[in-house]
Amino acid sequence: MLGHHYTHSFLETAIASVNAGCNLELSYGMKNNVFMHIPQALAMGNITLQMLRDRVRPLFYTRMRLGEFDPPAMNPYSSLDLSVVQSPEHRNLSLEAAVKSFVLLKNVRGTLPLQARDLSSQHLAVVGPFADNPRVLFGDYAPVPEPQYIYTPRRGLEMLGANVSFTAGCSEPRCQRYSRAELVRVVGAADVVLVCLGTGIDVETEAKDRSDLSLPGHQLELLQDAVQ
Repeated sequence: MLGHHYTHSFLETAIASVNAGCNLELSYGMKNNVFMHIPQALAMGNITLQMLRDRVRPLFYTRMRLGEFDPPAMNPYSSLDLSVVQSPEHRNLSLEAAVKSFVLLKNVRGTLPLQARDLSSQHLAVVGPFADNPRVLFGDYAPVPEPQYIYTPRRGLEMLGANVSFTAGCSEPRCQRYSRAELVRVVGAADVVLVCLGTGIDVETEAKDRSDLSLPGHQLELLQDAVQ
């Protein structure tokens, strides 16, 4: 609220938040936070003790139900590690969720889906800063999986036996330096071209918004060159 100029100080923000029903502040890593001003707001009479009790009760009730105050031995999730979280069952479920969440905006002449049985006879070009860069494939707040479980578009197609040529065109999403000649060379020899563009956490995350939806840097130029 302070950043959006709804309030002018942490004290005002604490008062407005508590009065609005907010009982949780995400302030990890901050030297100062909003709710540290609650005692001052209480002393000034801007909020009441009963109001604080009403806000705290459901918060701690939920934390108790989640087992936050139980001994670790009582929590069945304490023993889980990446071997469980990234087990074949969980990875298959993630794959199913990914397949069911794709949004296809246009499919001219039934180009998609590509058939695995036809890939060996076709020359595919996979281009763009997201074509083979595992680091940029994950959004804000995403976990960090083990590298062997990360499948970039290039790696996935190569595992299907496709004849794949690759160039990033630009090495990172900001795409400040773009190699047009290399892109034209790779795309010109291909039967099918997959252009992998986007933003990634280098360009936008929470608290790092953009003023428009334009592709960063030379990415639009890269796309236009690939189409041409």
